[in-house]
Amino acid sequence: MRAVVQRVDGASVTVEDADGVPRTVGAIEGEGLCVLVGVTHEDTKEQADRLARKLWSLRILHDERSCSDQDAPLLVISQFTLYGDARKGRRPTWSSAAPGEVAEPLVDEVVARLRALGATVATGRFGARMRVSLTNDGPFTVQLEV
Repeated sequence: MRAVVQRVDGASVTVEDADGVPRTVGAIEGEGLCVLVGVTHEDTKEQADRLARKLWSLRILHDERSCSDQDAPLLVISQFTLYGDARKGRRPTWSSAAPGEVAEPLVDEVVARLRALGATVATGRFGARMRVSLTNDGPFTVQLEV
């Protein structure tokens, strides 16, 4: 399981509804984390739990604080392209990314575990074409692998 974590000062994700109108499906305000989560074939619920605990306690907010220290929100968005491989040719391959029926429950598990820890979590919509807006604070971006 792989995550790209950005310290943000607000973030949101929109999805077009059936009428083509963009609707905000998830948003956080103020300091928090925007987390893009990728799942590969061998990932497990235990890894989802480890990722959630890591995200909740990761000290990358101001003054080396974590989301758990200051009850900061997280916006968690599934992103299969984190497992894209463009080393050969001009087109990335997505063969390392887990299919939706494997990935969606594991991304949901990360969100559920974060909420069980006490986190405020907003989400995108799995499988949808999403538009993510954020203000990266720093800029500060890290990659996690569990």
